[in-house]
Amino acid sequence: MKFAKSLLWLAVAAAVGVAAYKSGLVEKLEQKANAPAAAPAENAVKAPAVSVVRVQQGDFAETVLVTGSLVPREEITVSPEIEGLKVVKINVDQGDRVKKGDVLAVLVSETLDAQMAQNDAALARTTAAIAQAKSQIVEAEARVKEAQSNLDRAKPLNKEGYLSDSTYEQRVSLARTTSAQLAATKDGLRSAEAAKGEAEAQRRELSWRRANAEVKAPADGLISRRGARLGAIASGSAAGSGEAMFRIIENGEIELDAEVTETQMPKLRVGQTAIVKVAGDVEASGKLRLISPEINPATRLGKVRIFLGDTPELKSGAFGSGVIQTATSHGLSLPVTAVSTANGESTVLAVVNDKVQRRIVTTGLSVGGLVEIKSGLAEGNTVIARAGSFLRDGDAVRPVVDSTAEPAAPVNSGAMSTGTVSKIQ
Repeated sequence: MKFAKSLLWLAVAAAVGVAAYKSGLVEKLEQKANAPAAAPAENAVKAPAVSVVRVQQGDFAETVLVTGSLVPREEITVSPEIEGLKVVKINVDQGDRVKKGDVLAVLVSETLDAQMAQNDAALARTTAAIAQAKSQIVEAEARVKEAQSNLDRAKPLNKEGYLSDSTYEQRVSLARTTSAQLAATKDGLRSAEAAKGEAEAQRRELSWRRANAEVKAPADGLISRRGARLGAIASGSAAGSGEAMFRIIENGEIELDAEVTETQMPKLRVGQTAIVKVAGDVEASGKLRLISPEINPATRLGKVRIFLGDTPELKSGAFGSGVIQTATSHGLSLPVTAVSTANGESTVLAVVNDKVQRRIVTTGLSVGGLVEIKSGLAEGNTVIARAGSFLRDGDAVRPVVDSTAEPAAPVNSGAMSTGTVSKIQ
């Protein structure tokens, strides 16, 4: 009986609980249905952050890069003035500095000395012949004068009959003979004088040959090559090898014989400054001395010469690269990444009051990753660092200054270096 009552109470309690649960659930649903609508979700999206740089002042030095080989400014080939003589002494070698007139090599001269002795004898003979001819002329003139006097006296005597015709003819003949002898003597003098002149000319030639038995430097300079060999027979080429006895770099002056693309040639002017760098980290300053008037049709390259002067560290034949300064300017600057160019028009994306503004600009020189802005912006303006971003006029942005994109310092045209300054295309 008690067990039955317990079950009855449990059933009643369960029914009451279920009824209460249903009542609470219904109440919650009613409250939810009757509750006011929730406020709509916030749909606004934050503006994107963009890197920007500020327009700053800067100095620009536009340069053109050239490459080539070091060559002598002027190279002199030295060969003997006379050939066929043996080289008996060499006084210099490669790398030696010489002055104009220094004896580089000595040739054997015994044959020339013998010829000089023969010429001395010939001059002595001709001198004696001239003296003898002059004395003969004096004697012949005296005979002519005497014969003419006798003839002058015989003329009136023969006319008056006091002198026979045969005697008169003898005097006429004698006058003519002495005159002919005088003329012959004078011809002998002229012949002797001609012989002496010939001997003197031969002596001058021998003296010149004797003097040139010493091969001398025609100018100050540096011996770059020696082809002369002891015992070799001197000729236009040392030992017949086709090589000159010596090669001299006049005054030791070196140039860079370089090539330039044809598009850069119009920017070059004689006298422009340049820096040349060669192997071994050697640098030398120079000036543009020569611009070739021709462009190679095969390579589309032009030739230029940069004068470097006498610099011992520079060796002829070495490879060198040069930077020629072609233009300088001072103005506003931006990184090249901030400028976009299309259809011949350059633009930037400026940021004004957190809004994007597309502006057309005029650019100038480009160097070291920077570009000169001639118009369209003012100093201090803020510009998006990368012009290729997908932004349009009026877009809202959150500018963030990019210190890495801003130029750390102006490009100094006076601090030109092949390691830091280059031509930006």
